[in-house]
Order: sequence, then structure tokens, then C-alpha cells
Amino acid sequence: MTADEDTKIINTQAPLPVEEEIDPVLKERQDWIKHMRLKFCIRPEFEITKTMIHEDGTLNQDYFRPPKGAKPEEARKWTEEDKQLLIQGIESYGIGHFTEISRELLPKWSGNDLRVKTIRIIGRQNLQLYKDWKGNADAIAKEYEFNKTVGMKFGTWKQGCLVYDDDGLVEQELLAAKAANAAAASGEDSEVAVDDDVDMDELQR
Repeated sequence: MTADEDTKIINTQAPLPVEEEIDPVLKERQDWIKHMRLKFCIRPEFEITKTMIHEDGTLNQDYFRPPKGAKPEEARKWTEEDKQLLIQGIESYGIGHFTEISRELLPKWSGNDLRVKTIRIIGRQNLQLYKDWKGNADAIAKEYEFNKTVGMKFGTWKQGCLVYDDDGLVEQELLAAKAANAAAASGEDSEVAVDDDVDMDELQR
């Protein structure tokens, strides 16, 4: 082989890979994350955590994959029948008792799922004033329309429900309505004690 041929072969060889420079700040963060994983991920009292990470602190991706043969979780669809059962539960148990409603009527849906669904059907994000409130479909529909009216008045009707504003105007409106209802209830039945905790189901709208 001549010198020219040897030079030609050398020149046609692929260049050696250049090691990519790592941002020192990024490397520091990665090292800190690995350190924290090594410190907290593996718990001696929980056998299952022993294979969560590798010895260098990197994640064991196989640990987080579904086991072989595992069936994918069936997608749930909220149906009209589910909605009617939730309304039945609100009428029987009251708003706030979503665990009972889930257990007795809608076991496929958690208490938190039902809380979110209730926000939608009654039209108010904050359910605090509805604690223990009971009502049928007609009563719930009236509450929804009332909440929508308040929301449209103050520009706080967002994604199908009433939300509180930073100035407290919505809260004032709701408390005023509750106070008016309390006064009306007191006039209708003097034997019924009325205080600041009157429930929203007593509103006459």
C-alpha cells in the first residue's frame, strides 16, 4: 500500500465521536436528584421498592411498566343513569356525603369524582355552603340557575359553574341570599331557630 492510499483510507474513516458537553448546572441538578432517590426511594420496610432505582440513582424503567398480562384500565364514561343516581344520592344523603353515595349507589366512582360531578350539576365550584344540603332534581336545577344568574351578573361563570371573585362580591351575594332566606324562614315558622348556618336548600327562588 502506497503512502497516498494509506492517507486516503485515514481521511475516509468516520471521525471519532466528540463527547457532548453537559451544562454544569444541569449536571448538578441531575446528581442531586439521583442522591435524593438513593436516600428516599428505597425503603427497607417495603420490599417492592428495592428495584425502583438502579445503584447509580437512575430510575429502573421496568419497575414502572405494567406487569405482563395486565389488562388496561377500562375507560369510564359518565352516563345519564350515573347522573340520576348521583341526584338520588344527594336527595338521600346530602352534599358532602360523597363517600356514602359512592359506596351505596356509584361504586365505580370515588367520593372525589362525585364531588366534581356535583359541582357541574349544581353549578358552583365551592360547595361549602351546600354542606348537608339535600334536594331532588328540580331543586338542583333551581340552584344551578341561581348560581348561573349570579355568575353572569359578576362575570364569574366559568366553565359551567360559579366561582368566587377576588373582591368578594359573589360571596356577599350568596350570604345576602342566605340571610334573606333565613328571615323568610323565621317569619314562616317562629318555632324554627335560624342562624348563620342556614343551608342553601331553604332558599326561596
